[in-house]
Amino acid sequence: MSHPTIAVDAPRAPLARRRLRVRWQRFAVPAVLLLAWELAATTGFVSERRFSSPSQIAATLWQLGVSGELGMHLLASLARAGSGLAIGLSLGVALALLSGLSRRGEDAVDALLQMARTLPHLALVPLFILWFGIGETPKIALVALGCMIPVYLNLFSGIRGADAKIIEMAGTLGLTRTEQIVHIVLPGALPSFLVGLRYSLSIAWLSLVVGEQINASSGIGYLAINAQNFMRTDIIMACLLIYALLGLFTDALVRAAERRLLAWRPAVIKD
Repeated sequence: MSHPTIAVDAPRAPLARRRLRVRWQRFAVPAVLLLAWELAATTGFVSERRFSSPSQIAATLWQLGVSGELGMHLLASLARAGSGLAIGLSLGVALALLSGLSRRGEDAVDALLQMARTLPHLALVPLFILWFGIGETPKIALVALGCMIPVYLNLFSGIRGADAKIIEMAGTLGLTRTEQIVHIVLPGALPSFLVGLRYSLSIAWLSLVVGEQINASSGIGYLAINAQNFMRTDIIMACLLIYALLGLFTDALVRAAERRLLAWRPAVIKD
């Protein structure tokens, strides 16, 4: 009676080992680079004052964490990024639905947004300061503008890329326009929306780096600028590492959501 169990479970072990080996291989190159970086700093090949070693950055992060300073600035940055992202996503989705589902809506908003996407939004900082002052508003607005454009472009493309044959077939089956949008167009545009969301998250952190240099009194960006005044390279590089990890973590969240929400799609790359 144990033979069927062996026959079913046997292929799983090599597959699990192969997946584990692939995961470890992804970290091999970063680990080698970190080791080379540490050796170059500790042997004096590069100046630690200008290029802090990984061990020094780790020690600095530990000190900032223990003192509570890191947590305070991190919460401030997350609040700004979250507010800007929520506003940008809401506007991007609303405008994409308006433009993608209606020719009149496209005529009304698409040309303006196509012009807006050609502008480097980080260059609008001086104008935002004149408009909104030097408080929290320009920082959040900068993040919101950066997040809105990728979501709009990708969701608009996904909506307009709906298969006309499927929509025609749905019409012959008696589905109303609203039902076609809800059950066919929007689910089909979901992959494009998630791509836009990933772009938006990366731009959100980039915008926050610049935004927190606008007369800020808290945030990871403020911590880095303040460290520049005291020539604390280790704190600056620690702040850059935090931004990178935040971007990596949020991107991993979206990829996990993709695997769950898009489980119906056939996988191109097999394990």
